[in-house]
Amino acid sequence: MTETIFTSESVTAGHPDKLCDQISDAAIDAFARLDSGSRATVECALASGILFIASRYVASAIPDLASIARGVIADAGYADGDFDARNCSILTNLTRLPDAVQPPSTDKAVEASSEQQVNAFGYACNETPQYMPLPIAAAHSVARQLDRYRLGGSPSVFAPDGKIEVSVRYRDDLPVAIDAITVNVGLVRGHSGDRDTSLEAILREELLPLAFADYQVQPDNSTSLLINPAGEFVVGGPAAHAGLTGRKIGVDTYGDFCRQSGSALSGKDLTRVDRIATYAARYVAKALVVAGLAERCEVHLAYGIGSTNPTSLNVATFGTGKLPDEILAKSVEGAADLSVGGLLGKFAAHEHIKAAGAEGYLRRLAIYGHVGRQDLQVPWELDDLSVELAAKHS
Repeated sequence: MTETIFTSESVTAGHPDKLCDQISDAAIDAFARLDSGSRATVECALASGILFIASRYVASAIPDLASIARGVIADAGYADGDFDARNCSILTNLTRLPDAVQPPSTDKAVEASSEQQVNAFGYACNETPQYMPLPIAAAHSVARQLDRYRLGGSPSVFAPDGKIEVSVRYRDDLPVAIDAITVNVGLVRGHSGDRDTSLEAILREELLPLAFADYQVQPDNSTSLLINPAGEFVVGGPAAHAGLTGRKIGVDTYGDFCRQSGSALSGKDLTRVDRIATYAARYVAKALVVAGLAERCEVHLAYGIGSTNPTSLNVATFGTGKLPDEILAKSVEGAADLSVGGLLGKFAAHEHIKAAGAEGYLRRLAIYGHVGRQDLQVPWELDDLSVELAAKHS
């Protein structure tokens, strides 16, 4: 019998890195709403009272990036104080790319090829209803509850900036206990202190039961709950530390539970193969687990510049596969179109962006993870491939 503890982190919507991710993806949403054939990358850097937005684009219309940014910042809770949406300085740099870089539209993309070198990883397991590792799923859930409580209407002690860590004890690769939960969260000025027992009461009695409601493994009296263990946290957000688009890749994916690409997800339109290949790898890994062909699965997809098909597809089931990994990989190759054109057709769903409207489609992925999102209608979480794989091996 072996025991290990694995820890993953999530952050709230007001964390500076996540502000940058949300602004970047909200801008990509806006480009796509104005021009469904647009291409854009949008990156942000944020420090103190200054936000810098850089965009490279091909589009018939350009959204008001500064207004989009102020809306995201205000929605995250920065309406006054040391940093606020109304008074922060916003600098933009926009570079129009040559029209020649625009790829075929998604309905004519059969021969499309990758413009990037791509290593993409996807993962799934049967630890949670989301088919995600418990540490990251639970950390996201706690972050959601902190944001929900803060925005719930009653005066809150919590400020927008927060970071959560959940440590899960595994026995023979199965989660058996929540070892520790660490909550570093900003506090509204005037609160009596970060170690006030009311904070622990709010978390233990109100937020954690909701956060862990869907999980079999629950916090108990042996679970350490650490609240701002490094001391008082009343100046947070961009006034305290800088933010950058794409810096929370582990938060965006699997909480460092498996391998991941070094490439950011947010701030890229859905023709970028490095973004949609990550979604495709998740789609395949989840399909294999949902189909009952593995209990844990990691999928690796690679594309070379100019390639129309994956240069490699690897499946690893860590000894839990019902068939050898190479057989499962061949089954996937026969069932799923993982060509660049296939990815564009399956995952570059501009109709979702238009249907989401001003609320945003990609913007909502920029917090609480890009994968495992049962709350959003995203194509990489569909189970259609699992049905086909299960039937093939029944």
